[in-house]
Amino acid sequence: MIPYVRDIEVVYGRCDQVSPLIRRVTANNPGPFTFKGTGTYIVGKGEVAVIDPGPDDPAHLEAILAAVAGERVTHILITHHHSDHSPLAGALKAATGATIYGCAVAGHEVEDTGEVKMEAGHDLDFRPDVSLCGGGAVSGPGWTIEAIPTPGHTSNHICFALKEENCLFSGDHIMGWSTTVITPPDGDMGDYLASLANIEARHFTTLWPTHGPPIREVDAFIAAYTAHRHERANQILRALEAGPGRIRDLVPRLYADVDPRLWPAASRSMLAAILYLSGEGKIVAIDNAGSDSEYRLAD
Repeated sequence: MIPYVRDIEVVYGRCDQVSPLIRRVTANNPGPFTFKGTGTYIVGKGEVAVIDPGPDDPAHLEAILAAVAGERVTHILITHHHSDHSPLAGALKAATGATIYGCAVAGHEVEDTGEVKMEAGHDLDFRPDVSLCGGGAVSGPGWTIEAIPTPGHTSNHICFALKEENCLFSGDHIMGWSTTVITPPDGDMGDYLASLANIEARHFTTLWPTHGPPIREVDAFIAAYTAHRHERANQILRALEAGPGRIRDLVPRLYADVDPRLWPAASRSMLAAILYLSGEGKIVAIDNAGSDSEYRLAD
């Protein structure tokens, strides 16, 4: 079982000093995929980096600028291109002259269909000034940040490690309040599991997700996070032992304990798991593999 951490006090627009080198300002965009809202992190003093400035919200921009008054923003770091993370980067750059760093998505996935969006949406215009798709490092007075590519949630997801505090800004890759949605074709379960293993091997002291409180028991949390993904995959295999099935029929059974508003997202993550299992040779599609396809166990 995942030892979720969900206890966080949020005052929108307030700047909170959460560690010696880190401040956080939370945007007023709570929701089923953003929890209490987007936590924008400010790293350093005097010359600072801003991580995930968040949604296109003038009030949040004003709060960030107030938090760094008298300082110089030199770097804007983006974990990925979803619209609760990256859209404000352009306005923040215009106000500060900072350089935007991140990874542009290779292709634009088709927007999710259905009554509920899988995410807050996609920032299709996101283009960083400097690409960190292959990793890299940036620094300022008293701080050094390493970009660690972590594809899975999206193909262009990046986590950022702060050397001086042995911590990781984990974006949506690892969150304390919820599991991460994997939405094919841009999201990939195999990539996600490999990225989790990569982060686990680094033994960070603290994870700072973009949504929700920090994760302090990092190794145990990632181990449980990974075990949960494998258990979900095993649930699918056990469900198909009774005969072929479709995702739309399996989700209400396997996600009965999840808010039904999130079932469309669960359907996408289940598709990611099924595609992963198909690649492992454990499941085959009776017709072409897709969201509406019927699947069975491989012979």
